[in-house]
Amino acid sequence: MINLPPPLTFKYCYTNIDNLYFFPVFPKFHKPFYGWIIVAVGSLVAFSSGPGQSYTFAIFIDPMINDTGLSRTNLSTLYAVGTGLSAATVFVTSRLADRYGTKIVIIIAITCLTLTCFGMSIAVGSISFFMTFAALRALGQGSLAINATLVTAQWFVANRGKAMALMGLGFAASMAFMPILSQNLIDRFGWRETYAILGILVWILVVPSVTLLLRDTPEEMGLYPDGDDKPPESEIYSQKTDEQDRRRVLTSVIFWGLAIPLCTSPFVSTALMFHQVAIFSEKGFSSGIAAGIFIPLSISSLGSSMIAGAISDQIGPKKLFYISMSMLLLAMITINTLESSLMPLIYSIILGASNGAGRIVTSVIWADIYGRYKLGRIQGSATMVMMTASAIGPLPLAVIGNATGNFTSGILLMCILPILAIAIITLAKTEVISHE
Repeated sequence: MINLPPPLTFKYCYTNIDNLYFFPVFPKFHKPFYGWIIVAVGSLVAFSSGPGQSYTFAIFIDPMINDTGLSRTNLSTLYAVGTGLSAATVFVTSRLADRYGTKIVIIIAITCLTLTCFGMSIAVGSISFFMTFAALRALGQGSLAINATLVTAQWFVANRGKAMALMGLGFAASMAFMPILSQNLIDRFGWRETYAILGILVWILVVPSVTLLLRDTPEEMGLYPDGDDKPPESEIYSQKTDEQDRRRVLTSVIFWGLAIPLCTSPFVSTALMFHQVAIFSEKGFSSGIAAGIFIPLSISSLGSSMIAGAISDQIGPKKLFYISMSMLLLAMITINTLESSLMPLIYSIILGASNGAGRIVTSVIWADIYGRYKLGRIQGSATMVMMTASAIGPLPLAVIGNATGNFTSGILLMCILPILAIAIITLAKTEVISHE
């Protein structure tokens, strides 16, 4: 049914009975909630995190090995240590967002990311690779990704799942676009020049839009989350930013009961994506196919995140996590049976669906439990832990692969992790935690 605007009405006024006249009263149209503009900007920031994400690194690994002479294990070790140390940077960055706002942090982070891309283009030794790996991961996977999530969480409560799904369009588009663009640029210019080009691209995309459009909270514009006319009743929130937050994080059993199982997806997915070209080559597929499956993977991730965002507000993130882990387990079983030409496509769809649902879980669960107040402190700690898991993921698979001569055994061992994650999060407490 088409919703028509309210009919035009008339009111009258008069100075005396002989001077009676009418004037039209036009219907009031409500402005769209500005939070959806924030979602669009957040999506652009998420897209621009691509140069520091695993799906982009995967395209550069083999050219780097061929150019530098570093072994796959050495490169995986540098990547792991660099990513692990960068997690500490995210721990600090998220607290800076609490104090100074996400807008200024994003502008500084994207500028530093561009400079780091230039640094990667001239890296020549183990030390320089280590430093650029750490910076790219801290700024791309860490600072930009978490601030896109934080600012979206501030603007939505009741519709947080839907908003996170729409913001996540940026991640899905980045996963689809960045690997293909990178592969084409590498073939044409080389991997070093490609990183410099990516750095310029993301700066142009982010800085103008964030400067002109981004606002840290709805309260800055005299609004409330979700466009409501009053503060949300479903969370405890204080605007007294100088009030001390007494909630325990890294020493909290509740925090670790959630953080440990939530590490499963970044650990496994990063390992699979990091070695994707080599895994596919082992199964008889070309590097072009390995790069090409990021398109169906991103489409699947997009569709999954949209569905997950729509239902997470109804069923809650814990049940959604069960679905994500089940699909992750199925994806690992599938990649070990890559025989027919259709299997890479099936694998990419399953892994994308798992990642899409998992991303919604990690985006909403911390804000749902801890609220919007000082959210950077909570989400930053969680992201630090998950980045550490992401850093470690590729290394065991590389070591087992070198020891056994194939990746099959390592992937089979990782199949245990989703099962353990489901068991742990089932026992975890998810009641709302007050900051008072």
